[in-house]
Amino acid sequence: MSHSAPSLARIGTIPAGAFKLPYLIEGTGQPAIVIGSVQYYQRAFSQNLRNHLQLVFIDHRGFAPSPGPVDTSEFELDKLVEDVERLRQRLGLRQVAVIGHSGHGYIALEYAKKYPECTSHVVMIGIAPNLSQASAELAYQNYQRLADADRLAAERENLRRMSDEPLAALSPDQAFVRRYIRNAARVWYDPRFDCTSLWEDVTINMDMFGYVWGKLFAEIDVTHGLEQFDRPVFLALGRYDFIVAPPASWDDVKSKFKNLTIRIFERSGHTPQFEEPELFDPELLSWMHQHAV
Repeated sequence: MSHSAPSLARIGTIPAGAFKLPYLIEGTGQPAIVIGSVQYYQRAFSQNLRNHLQLVFIDHRGFAPSPGPVDTSEFELDKLVEDVERLRQRLGLRQVAVIGHSGHGYIALEYAKKYPECTSHVVMIGIAPNLSQASAELAYQNYQRLADADRLAAERENLRRMSDEPLAALSPDQAFVRRYIRNAARVWYDPRFDCTSLWEDVTINMDMFGYVWGKLFAEIDVTHGLEQFDRPVFLALGRYDFIVAPPASWDDVKSKFKNLTIRIFERSGHTPQFEEPELFDPELLSWMHQHAV
């Protein structure tokens, strides 16, 4: 049976509580739901990958247009997982790969745990086992260990160019993006890379990010439920990713996975699919073929 989605509108929305979540379909081949921001992630994955995968981008509740103030219960992890399932059902897909970059990797993994029969592959990119304070300290120590003089100089330049005082005049979501941009030395292999274009027209619900990233992902236990979980998982990490704990942070938990492949990209920071697509794409596609369901 074909994995491909039936002929549907390539763009649309799905209802999710008080939210309407935009989605966008690009490419051909096995469907892969990319969780996060439609605008950001359609730019972060290569056009070449669209020749092999049908990428289904969806805004989660932190990137979708805000319906106004909502209770934090609207951002619980089980609801974010159900939004992915709602999309899969809406598009009439039998099995999907689920792809999550950064904290979205947790949503992808938890979706696969709950709906293994609907999941062919799990792809987690640029993430540590949790986002706790201890994890942040490991990321800081890794930066102190690996950052050379040029990277430190680039960081100083960015801090001087985008100081806190002008940021204070921005809205919280705009300030969030500007801080991410100025943090290039810790986010990207190229410490002077300007990622402004990736964030163009991206909306951010800071209430969602504060609760989900600040609490849920800080306390998450990725090993919960792995005893019964056997879907193949591809974990892509950048050697120069300094905003999450380094690859060694997975050493104590990786044995809990039944089918885990870890690939470290040596010239990448937080986003290897964008920084090294010439290596990331074939690695991912080869792995998917080797672990075909």
